[in-house]
Amino acid sequence: MSDAIRHECGLAYIRLLKPLAYYHRKYGTAFYGLNKLYLLMEKQHNRGQDGAGIATVKLNTIPGNQFLYRQRKSGSGAIAALFQNINHEVTELEKMYPEIRQYPGLMKGYMPFMGECLMGHLRYGTQGKNDVEFCHPFLKPHINPTRNIAMAGNFNLVNTDELFQFLDKHPTTMMRESDLGGMIEMFHYYLCQADEANPEQLHLEEVLKKATVHFDGGFVCGGLVGNGDSFVLRDAHGIRPAYYYHDDEVVVVASERPAIMTAFNATIDSVKELQPGSAIIVKSNGSFSNPQILPPKELRACSFERIYFSRGGDADIYKERMQLGRNLAQKVLDAVHNDLKNTIVSFIPNTAEIAFYGLIKGLEDYLNETKIHKIVSKHLSEEEMKELLQRRVRIEKIAIKDVKMRTFITEDASRNEMVQHVYDITYGTVRKDEDTLVVIDDSIVRGTTLRESIIKMLDRLYPKKIIIVSSAPQIRYPDCYGIDMSRMGEFIAFNAAVELLKDKNKVSIMEHAYQLCLQAEVDNNLHTENFVKPIYDAFTPEEISKKIAEMLRPNDVKAEVEIIFQSIEGLYDACPHNNGDWYFTGNYPTPGGNRVANRAFMNYMERKENRAY
Repeated sequence: MSDAIRHECGLAYIRLLKPLAYYHRKYGTAFYGLNKLYLLMEKQHNRGQDGAGIATVKLNTIPGNQFLYRQRKSGSGAIAALFQNINHEVTELEKMYPEIRQYPGLMKGYMPFMGECLMGHLRYGTQGKNDVEFCHPFLKPHINPTRNIAMAGNFNLVNTDELFQFLDKHPTTMMRESDLGGMIEMFHYYLCQADEANPEQLHLEEVLKKATVHFDGGFVCGGLVGNGDSFVLRDAHGIRPAYYYHDDEVVVVASERPAIMTAFNATIDSVKELQPGSAIIVKSNGSFSNPQILPPKELRACSFERIYFSRGGDADIYKERMQLGRNLAQKVLDAVHNDLKNTIVSFIPNTAEIAFYGLIKGLEDYLNETKIHKIVSKHLSEEEMKELLQRRVRIEKIAIKDVKMRTFITEDASRNEMVQHVYDITYGTVRKDEDTLVVIDDSIVRGTTLRESIIKMLDRLYPKKIIIVSSAPQIRYPDCYGIDMSRMGEFIAFNAAVELLKDKNKVSIMEHAYQLCLQAEVDNNLHTENFVKPIYDAFTPEEISKKIAEMLRPNDVKAEVEIIFQSIEGLYDACPHNNGDWYFTGNYPTPGGNRVANRAFMNYMERKENRAY
């Protein structure tokens, strides 16, 4: 999207079901597991570019020897740095034992990350916390192997403070500010209880059931226990995505299906979706199970995964993004008064390309119907028929991102001027003061990049009109289940609604909502209802879109500017199985979502920049 937002993390989990020597014999390398972990992480690099981490557990180690290892790195090159470190360790080991690659057992003894249980994580930092200490996996060490646990995940919890209160824990600031800090403490609490009750056999399924009932949020989390047991677990609403593959050699879980298909050459039918509230558990002896941990609730899978976050290589996501674009065709036709002859269609950024193709197909459908109608209803000359059949939707690559260019200036005015030139525009494609330029984007969050750079850049082509089309509906509410959108004042849709309230002398609606929030906070009922909704209910989506266009059009832009958003109905039609829509509708799947929305609104009214959860 043109406005980059911090979002989703990526999880990769591999459990080797055979001894390392097996993979050495069959695949020619004892690094089979590590190689596949690297592939899974790189194929999900889009999900986290602020840091990465890996953890492994070795099975059947000699008592007294280390069995759990972890390594983390921050920065965009974290994945490469992690595995470069491992390669360096191998190189150093080969200086002493030149033939060590031929002896998997010896490598396992000497190499820290040569384990059978492997987990990798890709992180997008929230609220600027990009320190390596916030990178997953987290560790909870203990002298007893069964009470050791490493955890990582893709999630946000909205009740971390309550978890620490329940446990009567007083963690460091870092642990308290990380959702994983509360989660790993809760798992460790019940892990120790289970080990104390039955030291001979860990009932991991019961541990998961007891721990997860305390969590309010969306999550996919993975854990490696020091005794060799491991798991991946999904929340009851299925908010965060997870897919798995299982054969007689490996068990694999990842946040995106194509990553597994590519890394393991697996067919689409063999890669299953982890169902809401269920877990993948692999015991130390290699036994596999897929138990139901939490009772499944209404499926509210994140629709942003389909719109933007996940890679478009997934077969279903590709179709859904195409349909998102197709569903916008009629709105575009209405905006250009069906005048495709004087309309050029393009896209920004590259991630909007699939929706762009869908939009083009929708416009082509209209054009073909028009051709058929004219051919049937009119007697056309040969020249007229030829001209009609040659008519096409006009497509141009208007903007090309200069990947070599970086905005190194942080001062706002200078930076905004520099950002305008990150994209190269294609001159000569637009007929001055004649053509309407239609550009599709994934979504519009803040609108800052549109206002400060993209609309100004497009205006340099001298179109008569610029229409920005969002394949997502208006983003109106905070997210608290994985996406870092927690401040109401950052949403252009909210700011447009506020301006409309002022224009219509309806500011009392906003004041009333604030008073309801204050009273609910006193009554400890901030979670029961979303009190922000009436602010939007006062206006139609079209009224808000029109105000957004006014607010995003710079004063020095000559062209008329219009903004078109996907409808909620269009979203449901395109993504019928991922109807998590709370950022658009305010209908949160858990009580904590209402509390976050109300708190974010209160922070706005009180001019606080605090995070809402």
